[in-house]
Amino acid sequence: MSRFDSIADEISALRFHDGRPSVEAAETLRDLLLFQRAVQTYLWALPLLNTLGMQVGSEAAFGAGYHVLPIWKRRLDANTQVTTPNSDILYAMSYVDLGADGPLVMDAPPMLQGILLDYWQRPIPVDGGSFAGDVGLAGPDRGKGGKFLILPPGYDGPVPDDHFVYRSGTNRVFIFLRGFFQDPNDLAPAVAHLEQTRVYPLGNEADARPMVYPDASGVPVDMLPLSNGSAFAHLKELLDAEGRHLGGADWLGMLAALGVEEGRPFQPDERTTAMLDRAARTGYKISRMIGFQEEVNGVSYRVYDDRRWINPFANRFSGDANTDIDLTWTDNTHGDRDLDARIWFFTNYYSVSPGMVSRVPGQGANYFIAFTDASGDPLTGSHSYRLTLPPDVPAAIFWSLTLYDADTASGLANGQPFPSLGSRDLPVAHADGSTDLLLGPEAPEGREANWLATVPGKGFFGVLRLYGPLEASFDGSWRPGDFELLA
Repeated sequence: MSRFDSIADEISALRFHDGRPSVEAAETLRDLLLFQRAVQTYLWALPLLNTLGMQVGSEAAFGAGYHVLPIWKRRLDANTQVTTPNSDILYAMSYVDLGADGPLVMDAPPMLQGILLDYWQRPIPVDGGSFAGDVGLAGPDRGKGGKFLILPPGYDGPVPDDHFVYRSGTNRVFIFLRGFFQDPNDLAPAVAHLEQTRVYPLGNEADARPMVYPDASGVPVDMLPLSNGSAFAHLKELLDAEGRHLGGADWLGMLAALGVEEGRPFQPDERTTAMLDRAARTGYKISRMIGFQEEVNGVSYRVYDDRRWINPFANRFSGDANTDIDLTWTDNTHGDRDLDARIWFFTNYYSVSPGMVSRVPGQGANYFIAFTDASGDPLTGSHSYRLTLPPDVPAAIFWSLTLYDADTASGLANGQPFPSLGSRDLPVAHADGSTDLLLGPEAPEGREANWLATVPGKGFFGVLRLYGPLEASFDGSWRPGDFELLA
């Protein structure tokens, strides 16, 4: 029996008199109803709370508006608390409001890579039906750049013929751009490339606010999913900006039952405020529990039958709306949404698009995630491990391994400049071409070039990324070793 069994037994045994609850029982059941609704609403809204967490943290540190595009110009280190960032490329992220500013144009240079997402982090569909979200090589411009028009829900006005048209499901839009560099010691070209991006209102380019590109590198900022009672206040603000297209009638009703209604004051009393805070903290902990599972609702995320590596896209998603599950986690055969699979993703990660999950050799990236060592035990900073990569890593651009804090899924603050090690760091290979990556709290003497530091007493997990993945990374002919416990 779990601890919850005794709690459930106590609640289910609450006394009724003549078919009616006692005063004490009624009060307990009302509290339970509020708590249950708030926890389930938190879990339903986790994609929104993931996006809102990034927006709230970013705008507090760098400012707000369509003209503000923070860029991590010296790469993203552990000072930036955000789920599973990649410190081996440059990031630029902004949050725009089509409800306030109307349709917006993103003018992008050639070879800019990015994703346009609504606030549910659904890839925004592009007119024509062949693309969603992606900008760049995987997008409608095919890497040539151009003008990307982002329209609010229900927009039926004219659109310029020479723009790529993205029709968002929400007024708020998340712009996520990535910059690639050749030399880690010379990031200026990648920064300059990102700074060619401009965002302005449709038909008002001349009078648009001038773009600013704050340097976000090294700035302590919390951009993690909202995980306390403030989550519901921010959902209220978002609902006022979005209206009924934020969700269906049932879920809007769940929000309303918590006092979160469009156009009405959100003024919970002291007891309700405390209950909502408990519910948000509980919901976040539940999401963390779900997020470390290797199988969700009977679907295994294991990439290989003889290794611990997982990938949520390898066995279930294809990015094709005609398959059983699409990139909104909706089963297109039966019409239901896999809520646990969506929770699994948004507690540890953010942003997804067809280009990200492409299994076409040479395009996008291939991701391998490890929560445990070869024996299935959770990875912990008190131990030392070896990860062996066989010769000829099938990555046309580069590969890297990044470590993340198990508490938050943010980059592990391990005392090194970045919690990652990859091919561009030139780790020493064996004579046969294989490479051992060594993880632990102490640097192995003479092998510092192959070492990633861990933190004693702190759990972590790892993500191996192959950029420009080749066929061998998809067909299983090349397989990374598991994390092998050394001490």
